[in-house]
Amino acid sequence: MFEETFVLNNGVKIPKLALGTWLMDDRTAERAVSDALRLGYRHIDTAQAYENERGVGRGVRGASVARKEIFVTSKVAAECKSYASAAASIDESLAKLDLGYIDLMLIHSPQPWMEVNQSDNRYFEENREVYAALEDAYRAGKVRAIGVSNFLVEDLESLAVTAKVPPMVNQILAHISNTPTDLIAYCQAAGIVVEAYSPVAHGEALRNPEIVQMAEKYGVSVARLCIKYDLQLGMVVLPKTANPAHMQANADLDFTISDEDMTRLKNIERIKDYGASSFFPVFGGKL
Repeated sequence: MFEETFVLNNGVKIPKLALGTWLMDDRTAERAVSDALRLGYRHIDTAQAYENERGVGRGVRGASVARKEIFVTSKVAAECKSYASAAASIDESLAKLDLGYIDLMLIHSPQPWMEVNQSDNRYFEENREVYAALEDAYRAGKVRAIGVSNFLVEDLESLAVTAKVPPMVNQILAHISNTPTDLIAYCQAAGIVVEAYSPVAHGEALRNPEIVQMAEKYGVSVARLCIKYDLQLGMVVLPKTANPAHMQANADLDFTISDEDMTRLKNIERIKDYGASSFFPVFGGKL
């Protein structure tokens, strides 16, 4: 699994399985990255908003794996909505990670977090400025690939008005019971690789009887079923864990979900309550 990749629209290879680091502090992220790389992971996902880029960088630098073999993603903070603020934030991420370059840099959200699910303003003009900063960083060799996160079709169409470098990735919330098939299809048709974060619905999939039953049918954990589901839909998957045993299990994906069962999983009733994580805007809550 660790060696499987997609090819971005600029020819750069991106590993299909990544380690997510959301909600990890620097120390935890450093240890988790070190463990993941030792186990075989080659794709690490972080963001300015996670406030752990230094820890991620230390984990990568301390690993006995060549830098060129590791794919590191970060994201411009959602609150940066001008060329100047985005350009400065990219340089700040480069300094904190201290890895020489960033493999993939994304716009974290089309809206500032305080406005997600609260405002109709999609910040079209502002996101074009932020993306222009990403394009310049790409041309300068600071980043190897660029893209977006949490962008809807309308956001992508707006970006295309001025973009000179097509976005290579759109990282979105996608899991069993919440699969935005139209958005995924649009991105894939446009040559944009889709990444799925929170593949286990931030833990809520573990408590869904239908998903549990399906996992039992295949003799796998719910987490493994959820990860495989996203992979079979053609997405990069970013399960988050600091537990080495879970990292190893999450990569044990030598099974195939049947077409019939994929259809069943696509139509499971949407998870609407994300438990303790419901207050996060990406899950429909308020900050």
